[in-house]
Amino acid sequence: MQYYLVSLLKSPLSPLTYQSSQTLSIGTLVDISLNKRKLKGVILEVIQEPAFKCEEILFTCKEYYPKVTLDLAKFIAEYYVCSLGEALSLFVPTISIPLHVKEDFATDIVLSDEQQRAYNFIQAHDASLLFGDTGSGKSEIYMKLFEQTIRDGKTAIFLMPEIGLTPQMKNRLKHHFGEKIALWHSKITAKKKAQILSDLEEGKISIIAGTRSALFLPLQNIGLIVVDEEHDDSYKSSSRPRYNAKDLALLFGKKLGARVLLGSATPTLTSFHKIPYFRLRGTYFDSQSRTFFDDNHNDLSSKVIDTIQKTLDQNRQVVVFLPTRANFKYITCKACGANVECPYCSVGMSLHVEANALKCHYCNYAEVIPKACPKCGCEDIIANRIGTAEVALRLSEHFKDKVIQKFDRDEVTTANKLKDILTKFNENKIDVMVGTQMLSKGHDYHNVGLAVILGVDSLLGISDFRARERALALVLQIAGRSGRKGYGEVLIQTKNEPFFREYLGDFEQFLSDELVYRKGLYPPYKKMLRLMASHVKEDKAKALIDKVSSIAQNFPQVEIVGFGKSNITKIAGKYRFELLARSDSSKALLELAHSVKPLHVEADIDPLSFS
Repeated sequence: MQYYLVSLLKSPLSPLTYQSSQTLSIGTLVDISLNKRKLKGVILEVIQEPAFKCEEILFTCKEYYPKVTLDLAKFIAEYYVCSLGEALSLFVPTISIPLHVKEDFATDIVLSDEQQRAYNFIQAHDASLLFGDTGSGKSEIYMKLFEQTIRDGKTAIFLMPEIGLTPQMKNRLKHHFGEKIALWHSKITAKKKAQILSDLEEGKISIIAGTRSALFLPLQNIGLIVVDEEHDDSYKSSSRPRYNAKDLALLFGKKLGARVLLGSATPTLTSFHKIPYFRLRGTYFDSQSRTFFDDNHNDLSSKVIDTIQKTLDQNRQVVVFLPTRANFKYITCKACGANVECPYCSVGMSLHVEANALKCHYCNYAEVIPKACPKCGCEDIIANRIGTAEVALRLSEHFKDKVIQKFDRDEVTTANKLKDILTKFNENKIDVMVGTQMLSKGHDYHNVGLAVILGVDSLLGISDFRARERALALVLQIAGRSGRKGYGEVLIQTKNEPFFREYLGDFEQFLSDELVYRKGLYPPYKKMLRLMASHVKEDKAKALIDKVSSIAQNFPQVEIVGFGKSNITKIAGKYRFELLARSDSSKALLELAHSVKPLHVEADIDPLSFS
């Protein structure tokens, strides 16, 4: 009888001991039993017979995890403070290791002199940042790099935000690489996923393009990892393991000997500071744009309406951005000033008129729109902070002969809906697109003559050290949708015109100036850790975070920035408290995080969200 240490996939438990009459290899996937439940596990090591009785391994699967995968998972478990089983569950096991051979392969892409210089710079660095203006031709450089990777007999991973996988990008990839490329994201069917994994095992696929989960597929002999729109927060997981796919791409590149390229028109300050970059300026097509400002508090002011009218009269299209989906963020009572809050979360619920409902965007609780204030009974309740549905409705009333389309998470619920809306927009069947941050990502259509940006001051006012960086980056991304070819205009509604006027034309200068403010306080100079305690009883959640704070005092290299109630005190019936710490040393923060792990607090290293 042999005895094995087995890591339980998706389980927070430490590895457990099981026995088998078979001789099993390290990394083998097996079925095991725990509390009468059948689970998947991974063989970690052979051990001596223990003093206690062991359960039998039920079944040995064909799939396994190569040694390099086990090593990467161990790093993830250590750095992102989760169990090895949770880290391993990110990866897709393999059955065999296919052999890739060099191919005589070429695309029809011709790079400009400046693009060629960027290409040469990337080839000269193990890791680099392509800091290219919107429309400067970053995608063509990516394609050329993929072409060379295939010719070298290697494979590539192309990471994009979920919404970056637009029909336009899919068509471009398929045009150049045909059956050598596979697209991987959350909306493809189980049958399609199985086919892709089968093709990977047979060595048919040279490039995997997809969202952050594509990083964990069993692709072999990886020569290149490209992370497009590297500034996008969707690369960071909001649940355990709370990994950042961009950071892991850089680690995987080192471990696997692969070149890594990050690309963005608005790179994060950390990437700009730490990674060698090539500045690609200008636009690939002949284009120019002009920016106007409107300091009116009314979301659809006469200036906004008149500018949209002028653009539509020229048979050009318009995109309208605002930071809030649904109709409004909150419903407020005029008499007592109370917001209509979710009973399970300490947040106001959003108004969805079409569904005649208030919905919580945190726990998905919904209720019928009240006719009076639940707290004081007053019937004079108002909605504040305009949302996509209200803007789309009001624009439809202004421009009755035009097609107005909503473009947010409520509207775009499937890949087919995304494809349908963007196809219609590309064919000029939609005149005005009203949306949230989805508008900023990967839509390169040439007839947009105006980008309207509403509500941006609410983003600047968020209590987050990245607020200025995020607001400016988002405005630049939205502005970049206008005038992709020819002349375009941008209208920004803000009370902070001097800030945007100073930096809209020079994001690089903003990053340089912002580094001065961050020094000695925040990333990229400091590392940060967020520790979160939650419980159905408020006093127990508070006692937990008090204990965490007490333990943190024993780590002299760690500075406690603050601790107490979270910005959103309650979600899904649980009260939330948190502690925010910073240090010059990742090691010190991780030692603190692992020391409080037995208290069942959530650890988020390098946090991006503080809500």
